[in-house]
Formats: sequence, C-alpha cells, structure tokens
Amino acid sequence: MSLRFYSTDTASVRDFVPVTPGEASLYYCGATVQGGPHIGHIRSALVFDQIARWLRYRGYRVTTVRNVTDIDDKILANSAASFEAGHAGEVADEPWWALAYRFERVFTEAYASLGIAAPTYEPRATGHIPEMVGLIGRLVERGHAYPASNDSGDVYFDVRSWERYGALTHQSIDDMQAAPDADPRGKRDPRDFALWKGHKEGEPLTASWDSPWGRGRPGWHLECSAMAGKYLGERFDIHGGGLDLRFPHHENELAQSTAAGHGFAGYWLHNGLVTYEGEKMSKSLGNTVSPADMLAAARPLVVRYYLGQAHYRSVLDYRPTSLEEARTAVERVEAFLAASGGGEPGAEVPGAFAEAMDDDVNVPRALAVLHERVRVGNAARAAGDPEEAAVQAAAVRAMSDVLGLTGLMAFQEAGASAHGERAALETLVGTLLRQRDEARTARDWNRADQIRDELAAAGVTVKDSADGSTWAV
Repeated sequence: MSLRFYSTDTASVRDFVPVTPGEASLYYCGATVQGGPHIGHIRSALVFDQIARWLRYRGYRVTTVRNVTDIDDKILANSAASFEAGHAGEVADEPWWALAYRFERVFTEAYASLGIAAPTYEPRATGHIPEMVGLIGRLVERGHAYPASNDSGDVYFDVRSWERYGALTHQSIDDMQAAPDADPRGKRDPRDFALWKGHKEGEPLTASWDSPWGRGRPGWHLECSAMAGKYLGERFDIHGGGLDLRFPHHENELAQSTAAGHGFAGYWLHNGLVTYEGEKMSKSLGNTVSPADMLAAARPLVVRYYLGQAHYRSVLDYRPTSLEEARTAVERVEAFLAASGGGEPGAEVPGAFAEAMDDDVNVPRALAVLHERVRVGNAARAAGDPEEAAVQAAAVRAMSDVLGLTGLMAFQEAGASAHGERAALETLVGTLLRQRDEARTARDWNRADQIRDELAAAGVTVKDSADGSTWAV
C-alpha cells in the first residue's frame, strides 16, 4: 500500500505524491498567542508531529512550518485589559508584544514537555510584514482585492472576484456567513474579508506598519498565506490544522493564495476537536482542560499517548478516567521495553503497523499492532525464550520511536540509558545538519564549513551525497 491521506478539498483519500520526489513539505497552523494553550491546541501539534515522524520514517526529507500569530485583535484587547484595574492574575501594564511573547513561551514549553519536535521553521507574523504587503499588492493588481470605500485604511479580498471561493469547504458564497473581521461599511460584499486593517484610534502605534494603504496591520488569514509561501514556496505538499479552522481561515487562505497565482497546498489535513464528556469545551461551561492540568495529573508519556491514540480526524473525548486508561496501556509498553533492555534501536516496524500508518495515519490500528507485539514478547519472556522476546522488543521499540513515545519513557536499565543518550545525540547532530543545509542553500559556505568542522572536532564525520548528508561517530 502506498502512503495515502484524506484531503478535505476532495473529501477523499488520495495517494501521496509530493511536489518534489523524496521531499515532503508541511505547514500547519500554530498558536495565536493571546492566552495559554488548551489541549485542543496541543493535540493538533501532536497530530502533525506524528505525521511528520511517519513521513521521515518513510524516507522523505521533511520540512515543517508552524506559525506563531503574534499580532491579533485579541492580543491587543488582552494587552489593553492588563492596563485596567481589577484583572487579578494578569500581568499589569503589559504591552501587546510582551503579552504575545509570554504566551508563546508557554506554548513552546507545552510542546516540548510532550516530546513534540520543534518545526524546521517557526515564523512569527510580525516578522513577515513586507511579504504580506507584497501579497496584498499582487491581489489588488490582479483585481481580487480593493481598499475600503470609507477611508478606513482597510483592504479587503473580493470573494465574488474569485470563482473558486468555497472550494475547500464546498459552499456557495450566498450560503456563507458574513466576515466579522472588519468594518462592514467599507465592503462591497459582507463576506469580503480583511487583508489589511487600517490603524484605529486608541490602538498602540507599535501595532501598525507602513503600507501603500496607510499604517495598519495584516489580517489573520493573510499571515499564513505569506509565511507558507516564504518558507515552502508557491506550491507545497500539506497544509494542516484543526477542524475548526476549515472555514473561514483555511478557505480564505486558499482563495487569496490561488487568486495571487500560487498553487498552494496539494493536500489539506484537518484534525478532530477535543470534547469533555461529549460536550464542546468552553470557559463558560467550566469544562476546559489545559496541558498543565493534564501534566499535573499524569506523566508526559501518558498525556502524549492519550492525545495521540485516536485517529487524527476523529473527535477525542476527554473523561476523568481517560488518563488512567492511557497510563495502564502505555506503561505496559514501557515495562516490557524496560525488562527487555530497551529494545534494539534501528529495527523496521512490522508490516501491519506500516500498512496502518500508510492508510491516512491510522494510529488506532497501529497501536493494536504495537500492543499485540508487547503481548507476544511478554509471553516469550515468561516461556524462557529470550531470543523471541528480543525480536519483539526491537519491533516494539521501532513502533514506539515512530510514535514519539520512547523519548518520554523512564527505562531503568543501563542499556536503555545508552539508547536515550544516542537519541539525544541524534537530535543535536540533526539540528546542526539542518542549520548547515540552510547555510548551504543560502550559499553561506563559511558557516556551512564551520558547522562541519565543529562536528568533526566532536568526533562526528559528515558525508555529503546527492541524497543529502549522513553522519557517523
């Protein structure tokens, strides 16, 4: 079976055919940092971490981009609130950019605590204003965007100018809700959405930038289009995010990018939401759960297993017993590997596991294979067959590695500790090699040679080939 993904735009499972053979490019929506994360944010990041890990296992050279939206209406509103009295627990007199950075760090810590690998690039919206202004200018030139008629400085995307608007979510324009992101009095159609928001009285001047249409700031949808294009090109493989982002966010991204002449994403992957005992999580209902709440109740290994155990497209329902059930399941795997010396690293995953992961990353089927191998391995140990137990341990280790579980396991044996040291070395060397690749792409040969020399001084030999760089100690 070839690797296949369900793509929202075609509502079908399709074979994965990358833009560039042997490479895979993945952009998924990260945090809007007006506040701390909830487990829905973290589940989404974990899902795309699993997908990226499987792509790498299948031999693709993977580039991942996860953006940070660090300028937004809610960020400005929360910053303004910090200057008012009576906001207990908030940082007083906090500028918008400081608030955004503070919460960005909270997200980063939550990702890292669950073993979610850092993306290749994690751009901030505020660092890409020139690219956004350029994209708006292209849309205006092509007749798909216009300045507001009320001299507000806003610029809108003209949804009726683009005949494919609605293609992602299969809606007609007349059935869509009005776009609430800007003053409707300057629009040609209520559904037209903001590409640029003119600076308003009372907003901090630091939250605006110069443009041909006056000082202002980018619209939310535009930010992702500009950053995806900068880091992955006009045509890339996968765009991902939570199911709640399909409309209007991803629909608008697709429209403005394709109207500008870009091919944009070949596949649209959306992960399901997280509910609480069958109900949508909501602050008003008092049923929200944060990563900190979960990590206070269970180890990171257990939380990662829980958030990653369902099929990525399905709803994940949280109940008070969920973490205990996850703990029982994953610690059985951990105990088997610990008793077996950690399992030999570098083994291939079983065929049934690979088939499950190739079939739209079907993690529940893959986990069934993993747990069956644990059962067989434990039976072999009980029967006094260490050779068979070692074979099963190697397979379980390989599957646990792919799912990002092994790095969070607390093995007690010295051999398992050595495996952890090897994993740490692989992470560090891999980071340096990615930096070296970026330097070579930028023709910064001095920096590329410096990294190679530093690795050599540490006893790591780098070998370059047409297929990329490999290393050995």
